[in-house]
Amino acid sequence: MRFALAAALLAAQSVSAFAADVPAASRVDAAKVFLSGAEVTRIAKVKLDKGEHTIVIGDVPASAVPGSIRVEAKATGKLDISSVDTARKYLQRAESQEADGKRKELEGQLEQFRDQKELLQAQSWAAATQKKLITNLADLPSRPQPGSAPATPPATDDWQKILGIIPQASEDAGKLALDAQQKIRVIDRSMADVRAQLASLAPAKTEQTEVRVYVFAQTPVDADFTIRYQVPDAHWAPIYDARLSTGTKTEPPKLTLARRAAVTQRSGEDWNHISLSLSTARPSDGAAVPDLDTQFVTYEPPPKPVAAAAPPSPPVANLALRKRALSDAAEDSLALDAPAPALESMAAQEKVARLDSAPFEATFEVPGLTTVKGNGDVKRVLLMSEDIEPTLSSRSVPKLDTNAYLYAKIKIAKGTPLLPGTVYLFRDGTFVGTGDMPLLPPGEEHDIGFGIDDQVKVKHVVLEEKRGESGLISTSHVDSRNFRVNVKNLHERPIDITVLDRIPVSQNEEIKVEYTGPATPTRQNVEDKRGIVAFDAKLDSDEEKILEYGYRISWPAAKSIVYGP
Repeated sequence: MRFALAAALLAAQSVSAFAADVPAASRVDAAKVFLSGAEVTRIAKVKLDKGEHTIVIGDVPASAVPGSIRVEAKATGKLDISSVDTARKYLQRAESQEADGKRKELEGQLEQFRDQKELLQAQSWAAATQKKLITNLADLPSRPQPGSAPATPPATDDWQKILGIIPQASEDAGKLALDAQQKIRVIDRSMADVRAQLASLAPAKTEQTEVRVYVFAQTPVDADFTIRYQVPDAHWAPIYDARLSTGTKTEPPKLTLARRAAVTQRSGEDWNHISLSLSTARPSDGAAVPDLDTQFVTYEPPPKPVAAAAPPSPPVANLALRKRALSDAAEDSLALDAPAPALESMAAQEKVARLDSAPFEATFEVPGLTTVKGNGDVKRVLLMSEDIEPTLSSRSVPKLDTNAYLYAKIKIAKGTPLLPGTVYLFRDGTFVGTGDMPLLPPGEEHDIGFGIDDQVKVKHVVLEEKRGESGLISTSHVDSRNFRVNVKNLHERPIDITVLDRIPVSQNEEIKVEYTGPATPTRQNVEDKRGIVAFDAKLDSDEEKILEYGYRISWPAAKSIVYGP
């Protein structure tokens, strides 16, 4: 009998050990943010006795993609992971448990404020009733008696006493009502503050992803668990600072290009003091090209006859396409100039990210620990900064704008490409505006505009603009236009200058377009745009160049032409 009881107790202990749930609190340790989505790494530490256990990790956010959850472990002894289960549950979060006491306290304060407000409202109502009674009492001497009974005149002394009391009683009732209203306003403000504090507290329960890890420990161990999962609502966008120093007569121009990132996430939790890395990969995009279905072409079937009495079909409403608005996020300048430090001080240096480049992706390791809030606030970090020797040039479209604009040509160094993003432009320490950076692979050149170039003066004059007819027997219309452009370089060094214009392009063989003038364009159909011509020249300091050019258009007299955009 004793042996059977001991065996039963031992079996019960074994079952208890087998079914033991071990709650494990985890925290976010690292995040790898992609251009769309992020991989989050959490860590948890537990102590385990020998035997089988179920590690319950209940603080993974509900936004975690279930199929992406992976669990790894390191232990001081032999530890086997048999399986991992995940489920969506409403769980009590640690911060909610801490807020329960504060919530109860605030709810008690609200109850007290409600009781006080009811008493004051009763006081206000009583004061209003008292004031109404006093008013009725004051009107009593002049009020006619009811029925046909003759009026009995009141005693003069009694009415004088009553009328003497009425002003003081009316004043006391008014003060009582005013005091009640003032106290009610104070209570209303206090109640609003308490409600705001209650709203800021963590909810009592929230939807979370519960991860259950089934393990077997050969011996008592200390184990470190790593949980990795992906969340969709996170991304980073590249942004750039381009700082141009135009140089002097003896110093060449310099350009510093700082690559930055604007990181946002709405995963449902804050990433506090984590190791942050940014990847150019797109794991959420498709892994293969889309399938193409066979397309057939055939004759359109003849229309079906419609009965004469049938009403016409209602018109189909056009559906307007919706366009998504771009944030924020990063309209503000990302690098403000700091005031000059004292002579004994040293300027602070921004830490740059470490770059790991692979054939199909580049990853930037942000130095130190970073906090990214889970409410979508933008976190800006510096990825890298490089000094580039630019080639300066100036461009002008005098037909539309007689200003010249300064450009800096840069060449992307070997390494990671430049991704599309906003570039903030600084010229000689002054912010001049923003631009757009396209996708630029390593080794490719790109021109960045830096605003109006005041050191290049451009004048545009129309020399001739007339219409007429030509021919003796078969006349035709003629349209002639000629222009003069004066360009002068006031820079201290030579600079390449480009003047852009357009010559009309005929869309009909009967319309003839002839180029006229002594100045010959150096390039035609610039950027594959028909009719766009460019005059390129390198001007020395204080050198001026004059361009005279034009065009002549002729067409049959019996027809008329129009100039399109």
